[in-house]
Amino acid sequence: MADSADPRECDEVPELSDPEEDDAEEEQWQWMEEEESPQVPCLFCDRRLPSVTETLQHCSSDHGLSLAELVHKHCLDDYGYIKLINFIRATKCDASLLRGLPDAPPPWDSEVFLRPVLQDDPLLQTDPEELSTLDPPTQSGPATVNSHDALLQRALAAEERAARAEEALSRAMDDLHKLKVLAQGLVLSDQGRGGGGGARALGAVSELREEEDQAYFSSYSHFSIHEEMLKDRVRTESYQNFMYKNPALFKDKVVLDVGCGTGILSMFAAKAGAKQVIAVDQSDIILHAMDIVRLNGLEDRVTLVKGRIEDITLPVDKVDIIVSEWMGYFLLFESMLDSVLYARDMYLADGGSVFPDLCTISMAAIADPLKHGEHVAFWESVYGFDMSVMKAAVIPEAAVEVVSAETLISEPAVIKRFDCNDVSLSDLEFESDFCLKISKTTNCTALLGFFDVWFERGCAEKVTFSTGPHVDKTHWKQTVFLLEKPLPVQTGEELKGRISVRKNRKDPRSLLIRLELRDRRLHYSLQ
Repeated sequence: MADSADPRECDEVPELSDPEEDDAEEEQWQWMEEEESPQVPCLFCDRRLPSVTETLQHCSSDHGLSLAELVHKHCLDDYGYIKLINFIRATKCDASLLRGLPDAPPPWDSEVFLRPVLQDDPLLQTDPEELSTLDPPTQSGPATVNSHDALLQRALAAEERAARAEEALSRAMDDLHKLKVLAQGLVLSDQGRGGGGGARALGAVSELREEEDQAYFSSYSHFSIHEEMLKDRVRTESYQNFMYKNPALFKDKVVLDVGCGTGILSMFAAKAGAKQVIAVDQSDIILHAMDIVRLNGLEDRVTLVKGRIEDITLPVDKVDIIVSEWMGYFLLFESMLDSVLYARDMYLADGGSVFPDLCTISMAAIADPLKHGEHVAFWESVYGFDMSVMKAAVIPEAAVEVVSAETLISEPAVIKRFDCNDVSLSDLEFESDFCLKISKTTNCTALLGFFDVWFERGCAEKVTFSTGPHVDKTHWKQTVFLLEKPLPVQTGEELKGRISVRKNRKDPRSLLIRLELRDRRLHYSLQ
């Protein structure tokens, strides 16, 4: 690093800036900012104003309509506000029409008006919660706004919104902690009472059901989840190959994509020849999917609808094909298949198909003493202290991780098979016997589960993929059920067992799993 001169040793005195030059420079920056600031078209006439604030005030003073009051009257959220702006611009309606509207239902309550009429419309980029500060309620006589007061109001409003968001996050974290404690209590009470009990606590958790469901959908608003899924080449290319290699299946068909995420499956379907694709998602990621679909010029064939499939009404009576990437860990975790089956029973036309159509869950035995030592034997001596009581809490939590194929000590055995075109909700909870043919004399340290899916029905080119340890890894990895005590096995032995899979009544998106292996009865949760 070069030496820097000590300013105390400098002989030269730094020149002071010229105030006139500073003023000129400030004026230049101000001029540049004004040049870059977009003109905002009025909602009701041809005038274009320098800012959103002036546009809203112009609408109030010249057209007699306060946008803030209209949003408040109809209790509009972000999506309702977007629809309102696009409705006004698309229909070129008079302000008097909006002033005389009854409380409900508003004429802009259609997904059609989520599509911007003006590209980069500044009014669409305005938070509706800020309207009351940008466009104060109309008073008798012309509205006058003190700029200093307006800035203060906006700062106070922003501070209030931040406080509310922090409180909501704190409540959500608290509820999540309560849910986890209660879920663990159910697992332990099932162990102690042979599967009974726990029902008395159900009422306490039912109050969290709506919020925990919202937390589930909110988790899919995070970009990292979608990035991980899109980068899963096994997953994404399987859907792409299924659709692109079977264009006759999609030609001129109406397709429903349940849980569309970024819209990748919907765009595959459109490119494969579908005449209309309806993409549904409750998560806020659908707002980005709208931009993605528009960016790729597919907005004429792909319609996006925000909401739970169980709560919305589709713009069509029936669809020909339902596609969905609903699979979770151990296939059934997250219970998204429930929503696909609802869509099937409600909207699928006679002769239509759900894809993927076939799925299986398989089990296998593994021997991995190193992993067993890291997660189980570790608790027997922790810095010289016996913490083995922790095993009762650690072992029942099924792990999701990539398992090396070299640790397999049995052939996989299918424990359940589903056909998504005729499976019922009751089939998603099941008991099944299994038999694992052991290929090596060793100690079995865990069982693992994985799933396979097929795209077959009516397909000229069938496509399948697996999430097992013997093929390329996927983001689903494998589900590992650790044994507290390793189980001695021998080559050629048939290790027989029984598995029971149930939804957690306290959190239906998670699973409770019971394994019977020789004389052992083991309980696990996947959450």
